[in-house]
Order: sequence, then structure tokens, then C-alpha cells
Amino acid sequence: MQVQENKYQSLAEHIGALLLNGRQKAAQSVNTILVNTYWEIGRYIVEYEQKGNEKAEYGSQLFERLSKDLSSAYGKGFSRSNLVYMRKLYLFFPICETLSHILTWSHYFEILKADTDLEISFYSKQCEKERWSVRELRREMNSMLFHRIALSKDKEGILKLASEGHSVETPEDLIKDPFVLEFLNIPEQFKYLEGDLEEKIISNLQQFIMEMGTGFAFIGRQYRMSLGGKHFYLDLLFYHRILKCFVLIDLKRGEIDHQDVGQMNLYLNYFKKEEATEGDNEPVGIILGAYKNHILVEYATDSITNKVLLSKYQLYLPDKELLAKQLAKLIEELDE
Repeated sequence: MQVQENKYQSLAEHIGALLLNGRQKAAQSVNTILVNTYWEIGRYIVEYEQKGNEKAEYGSQLFERLSKDLSSAYGKGFSRSNLVYMRKLYLFFPICETLSHILTWSHYFEILKADTDLEISFYSKQCEKERWSVRELRREMNSMLFHRIALSKDKEGILKLASEGHSVETPEDLIKDPFVLEFLNIPEQFKYLEGDLEEKIISNLQQFIMEMGTGFAFIGRQYRMSLGGKHFYLDLLFYHRILKCFVLIDLKRGEIDHQDVGQMNLYLNYFKKEEATEGDNEPVGIILGAYKNHILVEYATDSITNKVLLSKYQLYLPDKELLAKQLAKLIEELDE
């Protein structure tokens, strides 16, 4: 009997989809079992320490001996550092059911390197929300994402950020200060033009969108607007699917000044009247510059009804110690 090609292709596709789904479920099941097993190992270690007072006197020797014996009996996966983090996994997540079935042991290993409970909680929630790969997680932790978002919030906002992750509910939630663009690989002292910066961003668009955050859909660059016989060009145009609005981004190589604010206000008025359709919320403008004059910016934006947001960008990873001190100081001030 001759096989009908279209029916055969449909059969092959259905079988393929079934296999992929089965393999994904199998991998997820194996991952869940592995993470839960490592949690149980951590529990055994902690209970052993508590019963025998090993933590105080023999903690280091315990991990070294366990690593040697377990590796000899069961192979790889039981280095001293792995055992230390299994213990830490249990201590931070004392209820096994709170562990994510999405995150792998490699994710947890990175997350547990964070310095504070607030960070660990944030990165575990955000990593699950965004489905970050381990590589993406490392990048976000190295760029101090939690600190950069937390520094713009009050104490309640910081605690919510740690317990629930970062959600975009208002235009202000789009802002990090600074945005970190180290992936552009522009040397800190290199003299570049705004066009060079834009070109680098387009070449690294996926990483730029990841730095900007959830919900951004790229529409175009050098978006042309015609007003009164003149043409204006916006550097980058996005649509935000959560806020349901256009997001206009203007790049400045140096300091943001009042003229940049006025220009963005013009662009936003154009988009409200000419581009927005039924169901769209009012557009949001973001001006990214290497510097900003806080007093000048305050006066320039004081009576503007459009949503113009300003933030710095930097071309290198932030100073972790400095951001940690700034956040600690903020929390201390909020406690007073």
C-alpha cells in the first residue's frame, strides 16, 4: 500500500512531538529527584552536626572525609564544595516543597553563592520566572541585578522584591540605575559615537533585551517621525507587552540634558496621536546616558505629563562591594 505523504508527515510530526515531550518530562523528573536527593544529603549533614557538635569542632574535616569516601564509593558529584552547598540548600530551604522543579542543581549552586538571604530568595524566584539558563543567571548575579533594582525601592518594596521577584506593573519598574551593558565589549575609555553604541546594541539585541527586562518586543531602530515637514529619528523603538505601550529609547553618549528631555517629550506626543491604537496605554520614553545632572533633570521633567524616565548606563560590571554597601546603608536608613 502506497503511503500518503501528507498523512505520513503528520504521523512523524506527532511522534516527534510526543518523544520531545517525554524526554523533557523525563529530564525534569530526573532533575527534581537529583535536587531533592541533594537536599536530603544536606539535611543528613546538618542533623549529624547538630547531634555531634561537629559544626563547631570538626566541620572542615567532616566535609573533606565525606567527599573522599563518597567519591570513592559513588563517583563524581561529591566534591567538598558540592557538599557544602548541599548543606546550604537545606539550611536556606528547610521545607523541601519550596524547592523549584524548574531550577537545576547547577542553578541552585550559583544562587547559593549570594551573600544574603534577600539575594538568594530574589534570584531563586526571578530565575524561575524568567527561565534563565545557568549562564544567564551568572550574568545577572555578576551585574548585581538585585541591588540595582532594590536601590530604587522602599523597605517594603525591597522585601517584596526578595520574596516575589521583580514584576513590571508600572513604567517606573522598567528602570534600573544603572543599566549594565558590559556585553557590548566597548572599552571604558574608548571614544565612541552614539551611532556606535546603537550599532553595538543591535548586534547584541538579545542580551540588551534581557538587561532591559521582561516584556520588551523590538520594533525597529532609527524610527522615522515626520512633523511639520521635518523628519526626526528615534534610536530604538520597543513595544512592552505587559504594560501594553510603546517604549521609546534615546541613547546619549555623554550627559543627559534638558534638551534631550524636551526632544523625548516631543516624540511621546507624536506617538500618542499618530502611532497608538485602541487598547494601547500611553507611551513611555527612556533616555539612557552615561551621566545625568540630577538638579537639571528635576527641573526639566517637573511639569511634563508624559512619562519620561532617565537612567545611566555603564559599559562595565558594577563594583559589587560598593553596591552592597549602598543597599545596606539604605536598609539601615529605612529601619530608623
